[in-house]
Amino acid sequence: MARLIYSAITSLDGYVADENGNFDWAEPDEEVHTFINDLERPVGTYLFGRRMYKVMVYWETVKASPSEPRYLTDFAEIWRAAEKIVYSRTLNEVSSARTRIERAFDPDVVREMKASAERDIGVGGPDLAAQAIKAGLVDECHLFVSPIVVGGGKPCFPSGVRVALELRDEHRFGSGVVHLHYRVQL
Repeated sequence: MARLIYSAITSLDGYVADENGNFDWAEPDEEVHTFINDLERPVGTYLFGRRMYKVMVYWETVKASPSEPRYLTDFAEIWRAAEKIVYSRTLNEVSSARTRIERAFDPDVVREMKASAERDIGVGGPDLAAQAIKAGLVDECHLFVSPIVVGGGKPCFPSGVRVALELRDEHRFGSGVVHLHYRVQL
């Protein structure tokens, strides 16, 4: 059975984007990005909302070249190799390979996907992750806490939901970013 994993880069005060929608403060450096690459390697399918997909589709076009750092092209290869499901009522077409659109998030379909998948499943974006968390589908969370307080914006986790977490691992990076790996307790 595959795990459903929510990964996010968040501010210290718990936001994935500030009040203006900016997340430039969250760009990982080489050390953090290389660590993320290793975490993402086992993922066979990504679940995205429309907004997160539009951010992530950038990786479809990153190609290996002498001017492109290897850790970036490595992530692009990992992303392109995975299946991608975009949940959107408004998106009419996708601009990446191995990608399909679903009009609604159906927890039962995701449960079946987890039961039959040979590789892990990643959920990206706080809105879609909120639906998965509320449905009790998320098995693990990987949070990359950036050393910044942004004062408000798009929260990393939904309000009104209580989930017990067990800390499995933590790692501190030279940039001050801290990785926290939690397992969701059932």
